[in-house]
Amino acid sequence: MAYQITDEEINKILNAEGEVRGVVFKTDRRFIVDSKGEEGLKKVEEELKEMRCPFDYNQEADNMSFYPIGMRVLSLVAISRALNLEKESLMQMGSNAPKFSLMIKFFMRYFLSPEKIMEKAGEMWEKHYTVGKLEPVEMSTEERFMTARLYDINLHPILCDYLKGYFSSVIKMGVGKETKCEEVKCNHRGDDYHEFTIKW
Repeated sequence: MAYQITDEEINKILNAEGEVRGVVFKTDRRFIVDSKGEEGLKKVEEELKEMRCPFDYNQEADNMSFYPIGMRVLSLVAISRALNLEKESLMQMGSNAPKFSLMIKFFMRYFLSPEKIMEKAGEMWEKHYTVGKLEPVEMSTEERFMTARLYDINLHPILCDYLKGYFSSVIKMGVGKETKCEEVKCNHRGDDYHEFTIKW
């Protein structure tokens, strides 16, 4: 079952403070077209119109420009609803995104190790988002895991699932092994922050 959202939630998300780089919408578009073609893109844009937040992925998304953070979440919800994507598909979508991000590719050329990724994670978050703070907590190359916390961002659970795939993919690029990310704490479950543990 696709992710659901109420009109009240849409209004709240649209009014949320903060911005995100347009590159996230470029990667959204890439995923939609690769998996469902231009017809799928049209369905997603129609869904956004029905949600009263129209967006043209071909015209409006510039990689380095900033856009309202709420549109990042509503884009994911519209994709889920229009294409009937569930949790596993959203995580896969997040997993695909770093492969198409020039910013991540540039970053990984210079910081291709778990230690460097951990050290620079917060900096990379700030290059994409003007809200939220990503902080490393713990890492063990012997036990093959790392943990990070994301503070001050609480929009919709769909973003959590997307980020699980995204973080898992970035760490996979660094360690060269299959990874799995679990969100062990979450604002939407009553915790004070999001906490992600990635194992490889």
